[in-house]
Amino acid sequence: MTRPRAAVRAGIGLVLVLAVAACQPGAGTTRPAGQATSTRATGATGPCVRNEQGSACLPVAPEGDRVDRARPSFTDPTRITNPRFPVAGLTQVLQLGHEGGKPLRVEVTRLPRPRTIEWDGRRVGTVASQFVAYLDGRIQEVAVDYFAQADDGSVWYFGEDVANYRDGTVADHDGSWLAGRDGPPGMIMPANPREGDVYRSENIPGLVFEQDTVRSTTGTVDGPRGPVQGVTLVEELLMDGTVEHKAFAPGYGEFRAQAKDELVTVALALPLDAAGGGPPGGLAGLVPGARSVAAAAAGGRWPAATSRADAMAAAWARARSGVPELLAGQMTGTLAKLATAAAADDPTRTGKAALGAEQAALDLRLRHRPPAEVDLTRLDLWARRLLADAAAKDRGAVAGDVATLQVLWNRAGHAADPAAAGRVAAALAALPRTIDSGRPLAAAAAVPALRDALGRVGA
Repeated sequence: MTRPRAAVRAGIGLVLVLAVAACQPGAGTTRPAGQATSTRATGATGPCVRNEQGSACLPVAPEGDRVDRARPSFTDPTRITNPRFPVAGLTQVLQLGHEGGKPLRVEVTRLPRPRTIEWDGRRVGTVASQFVAYLDGRIQEVAVDYFAQADDGSVWYFGEDVANYRDGTVADHDGSWLAGRDGPPGMIMPANPREGDVYRSENIPGLVFEQDTVRSTTGTVDGPRGPVQGVTLVEELLMDGTVEHKAFAPGYGEFRAQAKDELVTVALALPLDAAGGGPPGGLAGLVPGARSVAAAAAGGRWPAATSRADAMAAAWARARSGVPELLAGQMTGTLAKLATAAAADDPTRTGKAALGAEQAALDLRLRHRPPAEVDLTRLDLWARRLLADAAAKDRGAVAGDVATLQVLWNRAGHAADPAAAGRVAAALAALPRTIDSGRPLAAAAAVPALRDALGRVGA
């Protein structure tokens, strides 16, 4: 389960085999130009992983050094209490960062329905978690991951269903695997990790392979509510020979992941970082404020658009105290873009900036309202974004908007009233048909019915 995921997809095509024979001295330092270098000693002989070109001999731990070799038993597998991987107790996690100089956004949401997976002659219940990655505001990957806790407190990874997107449509399903069907599950977090522990979170060589080494259990990270101590720092060797550095924080699970030119960090985890009551007045007005700026710009009322954007910035300055740092930085940046676009009387840029400001404001609302409720409001946001992309005749963006709408509904539809949910589902079903027919811009014609249905839900 590589996070951030985009880095590893290019390496999936490198078919790896475990070489039981020893690496040649110094071979572990041979890598294609630009690949990250592991901090592991590479001169010693030992078992290694070679790529099909034979250009790299990547050292892996001897079998006797691994802590994941015992066969796990699962009595109550969906009750995941391991504090360093508490996937069952988190409803939604928002991660923010960058990849290749572009903004990277990750939403991880626990799904309401577990999945039972057959492995080793047993049926094991797993917690299902939806992972969605957006690069520069566009959908890049959607995956559903499956986890179970063993009786000793360790957490195991039972597979993932992956969809990788290109220009808004599914390009492939590389990275998908399932325990039982393809191979064994992998340990993703020991019960009580110790420095030097080695385990494999993915362990099907030739399909998926990741080796994790615990480097420290005494790290500290800056969490949304202040410093978090007792953090487990992990070095993860990937299939393509690169190395990720990860931090697993108590209560948060995977808190930070860094590889090459990518970095993603938890901005908010719920319910851990929830704030009581409704949002303060200054924050509550940001969503309707962004919508009013967009409406004024669309009508060519530039003094009103500029005035409203300035009022939003002033309200934010008064209300930002206590907001988690990454969310605060995101909100400040989007409001600056909105003010600049409105001052330039640019309708396209202003409309886009208003949608960005609304998304940032909805992220702030997550601290005060249930994630499913916020996701239902996000649906209307993405419906309006689809209209803007259709007007710009951006076919790839429209296709991506359609995919995002379905992803949001898949995780939030259970919270809607059944009668209203039926209308939303019917309206959503009309959107992919326009993409499949080769007329993605026609999707805009189905948006009014969707927005009307969402209005009945209360979005």
